Amino acid sequence: MPRGQKSKLRAREKRRQNRAEAQGLKSAQAATAEGEATASSPPVTGDGASSSSDAGSLQAPASVSAATSATAGVSCKRSDVRGKSHVQKSKKSQAAHCSESSGQDLLTRKAGILANYLLCKYKMNEPIKKGDMLKVIHKRYREHFPEILKKASERMDLFFGLEVKEVKPNSHSYSLVCKLDDTSEGSVSFAWQFPTKGILMPLLGLIFLNGNRASEEEIWELLNIFGVYAGKTHFIFGEPRKLITQDLVQENYLEYRQVPGSDPPRFEFLWGPRAQAETTKAKVLDFLSKVKDTVSTDFPPRYEEILRDEQERARATAATMAGATDKARARSRATSSRDPPPE
Repeated sequence: MPRGQKSKLRAREKRRQNRAEAQGLKSAQAATAEGEATASSPPVTGDGASSSSDAGSLQAPASVSAATSATAGVSCKRSDVRGKSHVQKSKKSQAAHCSESSGQDLLTRKAGILANYLLCKYKMNEPIKKGDMLKVIHKRYREHFPEILKKASERMDLFFGLEVKEVKPNSHSYSLVCKLDDTSEGSVSFAWQFPTKGILMPLLGLIFLNGNRASEEEIWELLNIFGVYAGKTHFIFGEPRKLITQDLVQENYLEYRQVPGSDPPRFEFLWGPRAQAETTKAKVLDFLSKVKDTVSTDFPPRYEEILRDEQERARATAATMAGATDKARARSRATSSRDPPPE
């Protein structure tokens, strides 16, 4: 073949390769843009305005890596294909885990909505029907209703001491009953009725975690998280400032005092004598553990403090029992010495 013809063929082949590479680059850029758009799209939330949430979708959008998507239009070697296949499987696994976690978060939010509805019904002394509850959480969550009701019931029990009970089997009608909260500490038995427990246990927990005292600012930061604000009447707790600085103080559940040496004056809260008599640090720590879905040992300083208190209490109890035994023996010896000798 003449040299000039060979040169033309090589030039034609080179132009073809350039066109192929340009086409591959365009495909890569398009895939990158698609991946970024997917990753930046808002996730499905439980109670927002998203139409997909209203439809009952429990899946979050897949989180697609732009770098991985960009390789879709580029040819590669067989070893690269195997490596990308492994990455894609990993991405799919992560996306599935994310979807499952998002679904559980959505059910938890629905349980919170249902718990608020139950509180309103209890406050107004109105019947609670399954059909009405489904309307509150949306009927498309019918298949998840047992789990949502279970989560809401646990919250009602934990925070308010209210037990959700079905009136009759298969009646689809429910009621809320005050549940006695008994402690095994000796013979002491107490029942913090609704709504006292709902605000008192979190406050005692915060005070305990803060070294057995909490500033007024820290108390209100916690209450604001629960939607309770100073000067704003709450539909369950009434006027919150009066409740925690007067009512619970007069009932000796809380102690409200000025911080020593503070100028201008600052105030703090401590456990009141009635709280110390009717509950224990161990019980409050158990409450906090349930709230955070963890265990008591995940609060090392406070858990160690509880162990020290229990050891001191055990020693004091043993000393008291030993003293009582010694007194009984002394009375027995004194009685024996006064008895007349047998004839």
